[in-house]
This record gives sequence, C-alpha cells and structure tokens, in this order.
Amino acid sequence: MLVYLRLLKESFGFAMNALTNNKLRTLLSLLGVTIGIFSIIAVLAAVDSLDRKISKDLSGLDKNTIYLIKFSFGPSEIPQWKREQFPNVKYDEYTYMKGSMTNTDQMAYQIFTRRESIKYDSKTVSAINIVPVSHEFIDIQGLEFEKGRFYNESEANSGSTVIVLGNEIAKSLFEDAEPIGKNVRLYGKRFTVIGVLKKEGSGLFGDSNDTSAYIPVNFVRQLYGDNNTSLTNVIIFKPEKGVDMEAYKGEISQKLRGFRGLKAGEIENFFINVFSGFTDLIDGILGQMNLVGWIISGFSLLVGGFGIANIMFVSVKERTNLIGIQKSLGAKNRFIMFQFLFEAVILSVIGGVIGLLLVWIISVILTKALDFEFVLGMGNIILGTGLAATIGLISGILPAIAASKLDPVEAIRTGM
Repeated sequence: MLVYLRLLKESFGFAMNALTNNKLRTLLSLLGVTIGIFSIIAVLAAVDSLDRKISKDLSGLDKNTIYLIKFSFGPSEIPQWKREQFPNVKYDEYTYMKGSMTNTDQMAYQIFTRRESIKYDSKTVSAINIVPVSHEFIDIQGLEFEKGRFYNESEANSGSTVIVLGNEIAKSLFEDAEPIGKNVRLYGKRFTVIGVLKKEGSGLFGDSNDTSAYIPVNFVRQLYGDNNTSLTNVIIFKPEKGVDMEAYKGEISQKLRGFRGLKAGEIENFFINVFSGFTDLIDGILGQMNLVGWIISGFSLLVGGFGIANIMFVSVKERTNLIGIQKSLGAKNRFIMFQFLFEAVILSVIGGVIGLLLVWIISVILTKALDFEFVLGMGNIILGTGLAATIGLISGILPAIAASKLDPVEAIRTGM
C-alpha cells in the first residue's frame, strides 16, 4: 500500500511538472476533456434543475388527474380541422357528470379566459391570468395560502364577487398594507379580496400562481354566457385512490357520449387527457435532452482522450532515461505502468475539475440572474469526476504499456 501511495505522489508530481513546464501544450490537450465534462455535466445539471422545478410546480397535482376538454394535450389521429369543430364542455355537463360519476374524489369546472387588469385605488396590475374555477378546485390543486382562504360552495355557486390573489399581484397592489377585505376592480366590478396565495416563484408552463387571480367560475358564466366561443372550458376529475384508470376513463366517455347523444360508431368530440400522460411527455423530452448532451460531449471527450494520450506519449519520450534508471534499480514493469496511468488519470481529472468549476460558476450566475434555481448536484459532480478519470485511464493505457516495456539499457542509452 505504501508503495502505491508513493507511486501516486510521484505521479502527481510529474503531472504538475507537465502542467508548469509545458503550459500551452498541456492546456490545449486538456481542453477537450474540460469541454467534454463541461458539456455533459451542464446538460445533466440543467435537466436535473428542470426536473426539480417541474416536480415542484406539479407537486400539488395527482398524476391521475383527468382533464375533459375539446382538445388533446398530446398528438391525435383526428385532423386539426375536425378538432376545431368540437364543442366546448358545458357547465350542465359538469353538473350531470358530478351527479352520476362513481369513484370520484373531486370534480371541478374551469374556464380559460383572456388576461385582464386589476385596479386598487390608483394602482393597476395589467395582463393578469384570471382563473375562473368552481370551489372544488382547491382540493384538486392544493393551493397554499399566505393569508385568508378560498371561496366556499355558496360563494362559488352564486358567482359572488370575491377574489383570491397571487402573491406578486397582492404585493404590487397593496405593498405592505393588509389586502384581506379590500376591494379591487375587475371586469368593471368591485371584488373583495378574501385570500392571498403563498409565493411560489416563476412557473415553467406559463403563469404561476404568483401572477394569477382566482374568481368563482359562475361569475364569468353570468358575464359571458355559456356559448362564448372565445372561452375554453374544462372539467377536471380527481379519481379516488386505487381506481382502475382505464375503466374510469371508459365511464367518463360512456356518460358524456350518452349526454351528447353520440351514436355508436361516431367519433368522440372531446378528449380525456390524463395528467400522467403529460408528465410522461415531459420525461421523454428531458430524456432526449440528456441523450443529445451525451452525444455532443462524447465528441469533445474523444478529442480530450487523444489529447491526454499525446501528453503521455511525449512524457514517456522525455523521461526515457529516467525510466531506464528506475528499471536498472529494480523497478518492475507494473510499477512503471501504474506510474504513467496515475499521471494520465490525474491530468484528466484536473481537466474535468476545471469543467465542473465552469458549470458551477455559470449555475451561480444563472440562479442570480434568473428566477430559476440552477443546481449542480453531488451526483453530477461525482459522475463528472469519474468520467474524467475513466477518460484518463483509457487514454493512458497505451503510453503506460509502452513505457513499461522499455529495455533499461536501451532506455538509458537513448536518453543520453
């Protein structure tokens, strides 16, 4: 063990000597490893950060949540022109399904509408994402409150002028003042603020709750009617735990087809979108990003490997005389081989560490510049270091074997 520790120490010394004596040559040779490790770890760290952000944004939703709507969240075999003719789901369909569906934990009705401005005294916040939903939505979405509450069933059914504000909207309108009980103007009406949501940060899929405002869906129905083609409606289902999802989707299809009077053989003019299908699509995109990152960085690592091999072949040539002396003093072939292998690994790891350092610096800059936490996890650090060490090991094998097989007499004579 002591022999190998001494060998490792000597190899480290030789590696440092190569770095200091031949700065430009070594820098250019290590550049491939640095770029390769930087590329793959930057991609992996970005994907991990996105995955963490997505998981956080979607943590309040059950993967079995179903969205019944006129369009599909994914690819569809139905032509687009035909899909555009599909009718909106209606509120009476929501009430019918709510009264007839089995194995359902919660069911909510939501309308997607255009952006609006909210006013309080002389202050105005524009382009607000207005979310008209029924009262059950909070039990599906799992909204968290900084203060106040969500509207109840009575307020929702009557279309009361009550509103729940996102954190940023409340801060912009009221600053440090108490918002609960205050009246804001929306749609030309006075809405009473009954709740403010906790701050959650920017969302990856458009607006976050910070820039959204929730109002009873029946207020918007009373304002625009049920047949307004500029609005898009959706019924949201949260099945009970352990339900057979295919059977549950079949029940939704059967009941809505019957309610709409669709005959056997007629295509369904609605889509049943399961939330897990959306998350599977995201996972597939993230997987493709990982694959592209590996392919791109693979070329850099290949170039880096040749660079390390070049350094080691030059090092063998420069130290031929020293190798001959070591062998004449009794050093075994294995000792010489490990000496050069360790040196190749150390040089490659140095290049990899530089790449990891660049990823860390960029992650800090991006985290501060953007409202997004870019994380370089310990797993990726270990992976990057291990990958660099592997590249060094593979690249150093041939030079190390060549050094170990040198004849001591010829090596000493050649080195003179």
